[in-house]
Amino acid sequence: MAWFEIATSDPDGAQKFYGSLFDWAFEADGPAASGGMDCRNIKASGADAPMGGIANTGGQAPDHAVFYILVADIDTTCADAEQLGGLVVSKHLDPGPGAPTFAYLRDPAGNLFGVFTPPAA
Repeated sequence: MAWFEIATSDPDGAQKFYGSLFDWAFEADGPAASGGMDCRNIKASGADAPMGGIANTGGQAPDHAVFYILVADIDTTCADAEQLGGLVVSKHLDPGPGAPTFAYLRDPAGNLFGVFTPPAA
């Protein structure tokens, strides 16, 4: 696993719950914020880098938690997943400057997960 996301219409409540439960620290995700999104990076106590994030759905998507796998190519991975019986739920190939490209997929059992590639340097 390379990243996880907690998507919720109550990011303040999620931050309070998970922060208290796991002693996580939070900070605004700069590139997402500059694009108008409320995303908060999550760092474990003593960690150097974020390991996940809270995303504000604004009520536009169901609340969920999902893990992401780092891949070399979103389109190839999506095509391979479909050939193996999976489903591409959505692809986000141009999420904005400084943001990774990503896609949501479902495995053959219906489990939601994500794949991403880092933003170009």
